[in-house]
Amino acid sequence: MSFKKTLAATAAAVVIAAASASSAWAADKIRIATEGAFPPFNTIDESGKLGGFDVDVANALCAEMKAECEIVAQDWDGIIPGLLAKKYDAIIASMSITDERKKAVDFTDKYYSNKLQYVAPKGKEFDTSAAALKGKTIGAQRATISAQWLEENVPGVDIKLYGTQEEAFLDLASGRLDGVLNDVYVTYDWLQTDDGAKFEFKGQPVYDDDEIGIAIRKGDDELREKMNKALAAIRENGTYAEINKKYFPFDIY
Repeated sequence: MSFKKTLAATAAAVVIAAASASSAWAADKIRIATEGAFPPFNTIDESGKLGGFDVDVANALCAEMKAECEIVAQDWDGIIPGLLAKKYDAIIASMSITDERKKAVDFTDKYYSNKLQYVAPKGKEFDTSAAALKGKTIGAQRATISAQWLEENVPGVDIKLYGTQEEAFLDLASGRLDGVLNDVYVTYDWLQTDDGAKFEFKGQPVYDDDEIGIAIRKGDDELREKMNKALAAIRENGTYAEINKKYFPFDIY
């Protein structure tokens, strides 16, 4: 939802970054991509309408910039390549600002902060040390910082990767996983559901220095600065706080 979402999409994106660096956005209309499968940050309802924290922030930024915006859904694995191919102008999809991604895209200032933490069945002992996790099956979403963190820090763990976070939670609820490593705020939202109520956070966050930003093509400095000014404005005028309160009873900035 992240060292959120890292190497697989970025590796493909870097290849075409240089060819796609020039600006292509129109000042009167901005195309924005989100995933649509990472509640409560981005979702698609039964009618096909996009919603969630990311979408609300996107709409607030567009209103502040007095810009016409089109928000579209894009599968995670292709989201950076789609930006570089000029299918849209920005990504507002809970994307972590990482050094690896900065090789392919530029980022605005952060619009929220994130942590990674394990979740597992309530009342069941779950030692989060690397030694204790050896041999256990832990789920994570593919191409995320959760998956990367497990691969780099927990040797011997059986990592099962999923196309969406919802799929990982479904397997956890079905007993196919011992636990899941994921963004704390996405997990918090899932814990409020009927399936999630049987689970709880385990241990302390394993990573708590994750900043989430808006990705844009390299060279689109004017758009980046407009978005940074709009972000500062909605933080100052209370719009951001209202959006935050709609989804969480605590400040995620």
